[in-house]
Amino acid sequence: MNWIQGIQNAINYVEANITEEIDFEEVAKQAYSSSFHFQRVFGILCGFSLGDYIRMRRLSLAGEELSRGNAKIIDIAVKYGYDTPESFSRAFTRFHGIAPSEARHGGKVKIFTPLSVKLILTGGSKMDYRIEKRDSFKVVCKRKSVGKPQKANAADDITAAWQEYGKDGTLERLIACIPEAPVMKGLLGICFSSELDSEHFPYGIGVEYDGRKIDDDLEIVSIPANTYAVFTSKGKMPDSFVETYNRIVTEFFPQSTQYEYAENVEIEVYPSADTSDPNYQCEIWIAVNEKTKA
Repeated sequence: MNWIQGIQNAINYVEANITEEIDFEEVAKQAYSSSFHFQRVFGILCGFSLGDYIRMRRLSLAGEELSRGNAKIIDIAVKYGYDTPESFSRAFTRFHGIAPSEARHGGKVKIFTPLSVKLILTGGSKMDYRIEKRDSFKVVCKRKSVGKPQKANAADDITAAWQEYGKDGTLERLIACIPEAPVMKGLLGICFSSELDSEHFPYGIGVEYDGRKIDDDLEIVSIPANTYAVFTSKGKMPDSFVETYNRIVTEFFPQSTQYEYAENVEIEVYPSADTSDPNYQCEIWIAVNEKTKA
């Protein structure tokens, strides 16, 4: 199944269950994808998160029902997943610009229509990448639980982690642990995408590990053997990173006849912590699987 059809299947599932409690894992399964990858791609393609899409669709439908004038506000609130009339009223007013009671008496409400995914062909620009096969290896890192991915740019809490570790000396200690000849040359930002739960996933900042003694607040994590598609991002950060990742999602994976996203790990390789250089260059390593031939 192609990615465009998978996204549409996921949207159809959401629409069919819009008044039920929606499991994001189940939504991702409709696209034959991991929850981590699906939510990140959805945010890039649509410009808003899956959670925001569900919220806006529910509030749109609630507005339509209230505008007919024969439904109780409390019944509509419960139907679309709000525990109290107060929480529903706040969300409804933010979305529609009027209170539920006004909508019930003829006030104008906003409509947010269901998504329909269509393939738009754009010019045939070339995207360079290379394939790297690595046996399992270890990293020394410091990990934090961060919010689930929504868009291509780093989440606020990931950015905050880099800033925190820069100020408290963690980055300096990690840089001092870089082996003499690492395969991934620099600091690593590691998305442990296979460990995503309903709200969070572990994000680690580290370097390749060569067996030396490390400080107690750092940990050693094994990265399983993988095949990686490796992309180079060149230019001002974080804009160049966002642009490169967008192209990976919207060009490489939809068009690749050989590789598909693997539900495992993504690694950002930064040659230095000084990302202010307008010509900064880093790499994005994404675990992939070879597509099986039909």
